[in-house]
Amino acid sequence: MTKAHNPRILIVTPEVTYLPNRMGSFANYLTAKAGGLADVSAALVSALFEQGADVHLALPDYRSMFKEHLADFLKKEYDSIKSTMPVEKIHLIEDRAFYYLDRVYSYDGLENTKLALTFQRDIINYIVPKVNPDLIHCNDWMTALIPAMARRKGIRCLFTIHNIHTVKTRLAQIEDRGIDAAQFWQHFYFDRPPFNYEETLDSNQLDFLTSGIFAAHFVNTVSPTFLMEIIQGRHGFVEPSVQRELANKWYSGCADGILNAPDPAFNPVTDKVLPCNYEPGDHTPGKQNNKRFLQQSLGLVNDSDAPLFFWPSRLDPVQKGCQLLAEILYQVISKYWDQHLQIVFVANGEYQEHFRNIARFHGFENRVAICDFDEKLEHLAYAASDFILMPSLFEPCGLPQMIAPIYGSLPVAHDTGGIHDTIVHMDAENDRGNGFLFEIFDAPGLFWAIDQAMNFYNLPQKMRAAQIERIMKESSATFNHEMTARQYIDLYEKMLRRPLIDRG
Repeated sequence: MTKAHNPRILIVTPEVTYLPNRMGSFANYLTAKAGGLADVSAALVSALFEQGADVHLALPDYRSMFKEHLADFLKKEYDSIKSTMPVEKIHLIEDRAFYYLDRVYSYDGLENTKLALTFQRDIINYIVPKVNPDLIHCNDWMTALIPAMARRKGIRCLFTIHNIHTVKTRLAQIEDRGIDAAQFWQHFYFDRPPFNYEETLDSNQLDFLTSGIFAAHFVNTVSPTFLMEIIQGRHGFVEPSVQRELANKWYSGCADGILNAPDPAFNPVTDKVLPCNYEPGDHTPGKQNNKRFLQQSLGLVNDSDAPLFFWPSRLDPVQKGCQLLAEILYQVISKYWDQHLQIVFVANGEYQEHFRNIARFHGFENRVAICDFDEKLEHLAYAASDFILMPSLFEPCGLPQMIAPIYGSLPVAHDTGGIHDTIVHMDAENDRGNGFLFEIFDAPGLFWAIDQAMNFYNLPQKMRAAQIERIMKESSATFNHEMTARQYIDLYEKMLRRPLIDRG
């Protein structure tokens, strides 16, 4: 941040990982993660803190989850450990609603709404008056009511959309949870235009995500392309109100896309899970050693020269496109049978059993391995594989397509959302590209991209190794939290320079 003025930033997030130790010896154990939001929040706090910025963090007190990371402090009481934190920097929302949770989000939509209201109640009633921030950075739908309060109080507010999920509720329910919404209800977005507060209280639902977009001074998604896809109406699952309000923000110069970045633990040089660590310059023997280890572990044909494809995403046919691979799995394995082409799934989801049945029916058990998600196996598969498969219908950001090239595994992916922003189709002759993209979302398109990947795999070994070394170096330099944090800091400074305009 600028030296002339050190604004106070309050980051509000329902999840976070690896905060800097200098924020207190307990800070590094405040880990509650459901997705990329946790890593981005921690990286942003760390970057601001290291620059000497006056940064504050507010998140729920998931003490049951936090205790799982307190191996070094087992002999101490939770409250005494927590007292080691600088209380003026980290603000835990202490409510029994969060104490015994074993995951950030519930499977029950109504329970999620109650948790979100409890979280925001304490932010609005206690944390904001205590911190008195110059700017509030809210993350995702669980924080989406706070921008309305910030608008009313004249506090600049950034609202970041990590996922397009939302919920709806009534003003009466918000009031019942202890939020005095009468002060700023005009800045919410309702199903129909409200006539007055009294008639709206019980009869007119408000949408969390659209309200956050509507009230915030600036909005960003976690992919520039996904932002434009929403604005252009390319995804039928997006609420029309979300599309309209994002378009309004975009055309008024108050919306942008900033990519997430992978957890820095994904690094083949330092990854403790790997049997064989490696760098870009010696990736060939390193990946071959890891490949043999994975093949032996999963009962696949033991061949370090076999092309290995890795499926890193949940087996969800709505978003991830696993049905496309199911349609062509037999043809892919058969076409490259003599090269021992192999596919490893490390993913849960409804299509898992479907792939097992295909492999069993065709006798592909030593060519196709279907495994439940496991974090260690995930790391090993990135290091062992030559390619990853990401035929997603849509992708708000995506992280596997950024992680894989760091390990020298090239994405085979549908050209959409965050994939479009991070992957360039391979052009080995001109030293350009880091993956293989298909544009039409169908099984033939995926098959074509796999063929392109195999053409690359069958290049002379020296030429292929030079390209992978280039891609690994470029990916490590590009896909990191320092780059992401710098963009957010630039956006903060841009917002702080702008005059506040209140809608009244």
